[in-house]
Amino acid sequence: MKQPRVIKNKKKRPTALQKLELNSRNLSSTLSTLREQKKKVKALLLSSLKIKKATESYAAKTDVISISSHQIRTSLSAIKWIIEMFLEGDLGKMTVEQENLLRKAHENNERAIRVVSELLLMNKTEDIVEKQYIFSSLNMVELVEDSIFNFSGEAFVRGIEVIFLKPDKEFPKARVDKEKLLIVLHNLIDNAIKYSNAHGKIFIVLQEQKGFIQFSIKDTGIVVSEEGKKRLFEKFYRDKEAIKKESVGSGIGLYTIRKIVERHGGKIWFESEQDMGTTFFFTIPILGS
Repeated sequence: MKQPRVIKNKKKRPTALQKLELNSRNLSSTLSTLREQKKKVKALLLSSLKIKKATESYAAKTDVISISSHQIRTSLSAIKWIIEMFLEGDLGKMTVEQENLLRKAHENNERAIRVVSELLLMNKTEDIVEKQYIFSSLNMVELVEDSIFNFSGEAFVRGIEVIFLKPDKEFPKARVDKEKLLIVLHNLIDNAIKYSNAHGKIFIVLQEQKGFIQFSIKDTGIVVSEEGKKRLFEKFYRDKEAIKKESVGSGIGLYTIRKIVERHGGKIWFESEQDMGTTFFFTIPILGS
């Protein structure tokens, strides 16, 4: 018996015309994709150019502010020393009325200097935080002593005593960026003087704590508010109690020094209690720890 013949369906091959249409569709799709990619690249280039122009414009404005501020502060400093020469009697004796007027002028001049200094700090804060850090092995006791010396004049004028309780034994060194760490110390000592009551005391202590050097700067001045205890290190934040004591300020200092301390691998915090004043602490890793 004959087996039935199985007829296989042969797949038809595409004709030349069909191939051409298929290639045309693929080419059209590819061209469309390329056009979209071209638009995206163009948009990115335009965006990049805008960012570049904005950056250049910002840098130019920053330079103008910095140069102008330095010039203003230089002039104010010159006025300050002239007024102080009069007040100290170097240029002859004055009447009580003249002395009182010059003391008011001196106070306002000091305020103007602080305003300009805050402006300069705001202008360069991002550069300070993001700038390359140059680490080296340093003696922390000497660094604190240098910082205290820089504020000895201001502390004397305000009747504030700065007491450095030095370690009673050889103290370990730390690997730090000297200029950046000086910013931290100067800011905390300056604040302690600024927000202390007249004839108050500031205590600075260095301690070794489990692989870290702990700095503490304690004042006998104002107490941080409850809101301030949560927000004090925020950028541009100023505590209401600080504003009552000293109206001039940008709220940028503590934000900046927190970034610097963290960049060194340390931490910063504070404690503030009624009738006890405020103490700021920060840590820096000991060299080799």
